[in-house]
Order: sequence, then C-alpha cells, then structure tokens
Amino acid sequence: MKRNLLLMTLIGIISIALCMPLNVAAAEGETTSLTYSIFFPPTHGQCKAGVSWAEEVEKRTEGRVKITVFPGGTLTNANQCYDGVVKGISDIGMSCFAYTRGRFPVMEAIDLPHGYPSGKVATQVATEFYKVMRPKELDDVKVLYIHAHGPGLLHTKKPVATLEDLKGMKIRSTGLSAKVTKALGAVPVAMPQPATYEALQKGVVEGTFTPIETLKGWKQAEVVKFTTDCKGVGYTTAMFVVMNLDRWNALPDDIKTIIEDVSNEWVPVHGEVWDSSDKEGLDFTLSLGNKIIPLTDEENKRWVDSVKPIIDEYITTAEGKGLPGKKAVATVKALIEKSCK
Repeated sequence: MKRNLLLMTLIGIISIALCMPLNVAAAEGETTSLTYSIFFPPTHGQCKAGVSWAEEVEKRTEGRVKITVFPGGTLTNANQCYDGVVKGISDIGMSCFAYTRGRFPVMEAIDLPHGYPSGKVATQVATEFYKVMRPKELDDVKVLYIHAHGPGLLHTKKPVATLEDLKGMKIRSTGLSAKVTKALGAVPVAMPQPATYEALQKGVVEGTFTPIETLKGWKQAEVVKFTTDCKGVGYTTAMFVVMNLDRWNALPDDIKTIIEDVSNEWVPVHGEVWDSSDKEGLDFTLSLGNKIIPLTDEENKRWVDSVKPIIDEYITTAEGKGLPGKKAVATVKALIEKSCK
C-alpha cells in the first residue's frame, strides 16, 4: 500500500516536472513579437499614423502582439522595404510601390495623373483598387492596407496659368511626375526631395511637381512664389503596408481578425493625415505671401488632354504584357468618381 502510494507520488512529481516547461513555453508563445519597417522619418505624420496603428493592434490583442517600429529606413531602406518583408528581414513594412518601378505593373495604374482631388480620396481608391484587382504581383505578402498622398501640383518661381507659361521650364520631377512634366511641355529634372530646396534657391530648376505638403515639410515655400492648382492632372504615389506571409499565416485566427479590423479603420486615418499635411503646406505658403493660381475650365481641359497619352501608353504597355491595363485604369476612374460623391 505504502509502495503504491510512493509510486503514485513519484509519478505525480515527474508529471508536474515534465509539464512545467511545456506550460512555460505555452505562456511565452502567447506573445508574438513583430518588427515594422517604415521609410518615413519618425516626425512625419505618416510614420506617426503607422505607430498608432501598431499601438492599436497591441491594445486590442491585449498584449498578445508586440510591434517594434523602425522608422526612417533604419531596418530596411525605402527601396528595399518590400523585399525585406518578403525575406523576413522585417515582419511588416511601409514604403512606396514606385521605389521598385516595374515590379508592380498593375498597381502602377493608381499613380497615373487621374486627377485626384485629395489624399483621402487617393487613399480610399488605392486600397479599394487592390481589393478589386487582387494583382498576383502582391501574392508573396499579406497586404494590410494601402494609402496615397494628395494630388501632385506644380509649384514655381514665376506664375504659370497656361501651357504656354510652362513651356520649356526646368521642373524638378521624378518617375511618373517626370512624364507629366514632359507631357505638359516642360523639361523634367530628376532629383530627390532633400536636394530640391537648394536647386530652387539657386535657379537650377524653376519649379517642382510635388504634393503641396512639401511646401512646409521641406520648407520649399521659401523658394517658390506660386502654386498652380492643377488638380485635373493630379497624380499620387501609392504606399503599401504589408506583412510577411509566413508570419501572417502563423497567427491565430482571432489575431488576424483584429489586425484586419484595425487596418481597415486606419485607411481613412492615413488619408486624413495626408489632407491635414496638405492644409498645413497651403497655409504655410500663403503665410509667406505666395499665390495660388487656379486654371480656367478651358485650360484645365488642355492640361488633362496633354497627359492623356501617359494613361494610354500605360494601357497599351500593360495589355501587351498580358495584364489588364484597360480594366485597371477604368477601375481607378470609377473608384475616384465613387469616392467623390
């Protein structure tokens, strides 16, 4: 009897000893730690919106998910961010599709000069476009959401109210905006934003194509005098927030639901931040005595007609590669119209 009791006690002690590490491991496994690479500097409104998204995910998961944000490209730089997520260098990443131009041919349709009226509309359109088109080029990640800046406008040292005023002017522009500049009769000069202030100040360029938020964010209102309100040809730049697919698939279903819910809620948050930044840029440039030049309806149509070949070229090139270029452009236009109602 005593022997049986002793045996049972020993079995119980061994069982507890064996189970304890498993229980500890299970407890530790309840917290998932994720890294988030953001190319914006920590002071930028879009980085702050990304940080608040991460904080909201942590809050709603009651600490089961912890996200460490690396702003300013400190983990992966802007053009390596997407590959960094795919390869697991970071678990989540935010950057621009345009920084790896040619890799996302369907998503490039968003950036065309469709005439975006605001960052809120551009952001809504970008996210909905992905949901409608579901391009295979993004199948190697989990897309959480997409956002996009307000309309790229023309900011110059001398007034521009017509295409004739713009003809032959040297305008800082890169990527798609360079095509817009050329189509409007000006001369595109490629350079990064940090170099633009000095180039405008020294007369290396006579203007810049960029969202109006840069007039304050990069202080460019100090070296230009006029903004041409050419929203009819306003382009945008779509920016992704994506997650490593293996890390996503490993999450419990309830955590996935929470992350998707927060992501859906943060689409308008980013759009509003873009519009707020544009408003600050507008207020700043006006405070310096700079002028906003509206286009007449007739002149606006001339500008829209001038950039139409850029959109037509995209459709032809995409269709030639077996991609739905015509559907992509039609989808963007329909979504803009819907968002503006």
